[in-house]
Amino acid sequence: MKGEVLGEAGLHMAAADNVVTAIDDLDAGAKIPWDDGTVELDEPVPFGHKVALEPIEPGDEVVKYGETIGEAVEPIRPGEWVHTHNCESTRGRGDRDADAGEVA
Repeated sequence: MKGEVLGEAGLHMAAADNVVTAIDDLDAGAKIPWDDGTVELDEPVPFGHKVALEPIEPGDEVVKYGETIGEAVEPIRPGEWVHTHNCESTRGRGDRDADAGEVA
C-alpha cells in the first residue's frame, strides 16, 4: 500500500499532504499522531473522508496525494473534517477555467 498509516486512523498518502484519509469511521476525540504530536478530532469523521493535519486558511490549497485537490473556503483547524462545507474542489471546474479565459 502506498502512503503511511498514522495511528491506525488515517492514511497519509504523500509528504506534501495537509490532510489524511480516515481509514475507519472515527469518533470525536480520536487522535492521529502527526509531526511529533497528535491531532485530535473535533468531530466524528466518516470512513474515507479527509481530516486536516494542520491549520488551513481560506484560499489555501488542500493537498492530498501530493496534489492540490481543493481550496479552503473557511478556516480549518487541525483535526477538523475537510469536506464540501469548508473546502471547494479545484478539479474539473469549467466555471473557473472560463473565468480565467480558458476554453475546455
